[in-house]
Amino acid sequence: MATDLYHVELSSPINYAEIYEKVSAELKQARLPREEVELAFHLSPGTPAMAAIWIMLAKTRFPARLIQTSQQRGLEQVDFPFDLASDFLPEYLKRSDDRIERLTDGRQTAPEFDKIIHRSLVVAREVERARRIAAFDVPVLVLGETGTGKELFAEAIHASCRRSPKPFIAVNCGAIPKELANSELFGHKKGAFTGADRERAGHFRTAEGGTLFLDEIGDLPLDTQVRLLRALQEKEITPLGASHPAKVDVRVIAATHRDLQADVAAGRFREDLFHRLAVGVLRLPPLRARGEDLNLLIDYFLERINADAAMRSEAQRKEISPEARKVLLAHAWPGNVRELYHTLVRASIWSTGTDVTADEIREALLVALPKDDAQILGRALHKGFDLQGLLDGVAHHYLVRAMAQTGNRKKQAAELLGFSNYQTLTNWLRKHGLENEDNNE
Repeated sequence: MATDLYHVELSSPINYAEIYEKVSAELKQARLPREEVELAFHLSPGTPAMAAIWIMLAKTRFPARLIQTSQQRGLEQVDFPFDLASDFLPEYLKRSDDRIERLTDGRQTAPEFDKIIHRSLVVAREVERARRIAAFDVPVLVLGETGTGKELFAEAIHASCRRSPKPFIAVNCGAIPKELANSELFGHKKGAFTGADRERAGHFRTAEGGTLFLDEIGDLPLDTQVRLLRALQEKEITPLGASHPAKVDVRVIAATHRDLQADVAAGRFREDLFHRLAVGVLRLPPLRARGEDLNLLIDYFLERINADAAMRSEAQRKEISPEARKVLLAHAWPGNVRELYHTLVRASIWSTGTDVTADEIREALLVALPKDDAQILGRALHKGFDLQGLLDGVAHHYLVRAMAQTGNRKKQAAELLGFSNYQTLTNWLRKHGLENEDNNE
């Protein structure tokens, strides 16, 4: 293995500012940090000022392992129960884009970010923030409604940080029984409780060196929150039934659809844990706020569905008819991107022809009608937005309901809908293709 030596001239071996500037310049010149290079800084040689600068750089700009050597103990790793980046990153992310770019100069963009399909500026802003946060080994909190892609962002952050070769473990905290939460996350010794017939490592130790994604973090019980806080602060866990803590090296990315600050105020979530997690914060927008992305996502998902079905002889390649696309664009998508994808899957399966029709899309929608006014008034505006189609859909819905409720009696239906006479109702029925011989005056 070849070794490169770099000579740095210093006016003084205890000039902190000069040491910091010269060392940073040399590391940048070597195009560090890089995914394929694992850095380690040796603290023993040099002056205390030099050691201090190595510690600062390892915990901020150039993430690295810290080691020291001595005749008595040989080579050993140096661990700190604190993280400088956790304290300074929120302020640092507010500084100029140029300085942020210098921090990540030379790093390749992870292909996982390409999986976040978008054109809208609101998503592009969160993607850029995620790329920046990935450069720092700090906890991350991802906020957003169900189905907005929180795990997708977590995977991309992991893939673009120095931990990418190590495991990415995703855990749905809402699916863990409360009485098993501590065992699931931190492990247990054999015999720690009734039914513990074998030792369990726990998710923290399984994710050693990598990233632990804790989805629906707000569902964790309070006693588990206490243990999680210690794991973040001290970088150690104590399995149930164990007498001594064990060191862990894990990055935590947490996510929730809940309002954690409201949970803090209500005493359901620890305030100190909230602030410890909310170092790098991402707020993912709902699909209804991503007007420019909807058409893009429809085409992307349909292409994926067609590709998955290509090897099946019974499957047909599907296209979305113009009328069906209008229905998709008019929907509020309370389930966000996940709902859109599964709606297209259902419609593709149920469609009997090569073109998916508007009726087939309506049948595929699990929530075909708005629940309240906010979902009508809160629709995303985008190129191709069909206001008339939205209004026609509302009218069609209430016309059908009124006629069904009155047994197709026009006079009573007209009264329900506030029309002055049933002839006005007849005109509306004709306009919306609902007039037939079964309707009575």
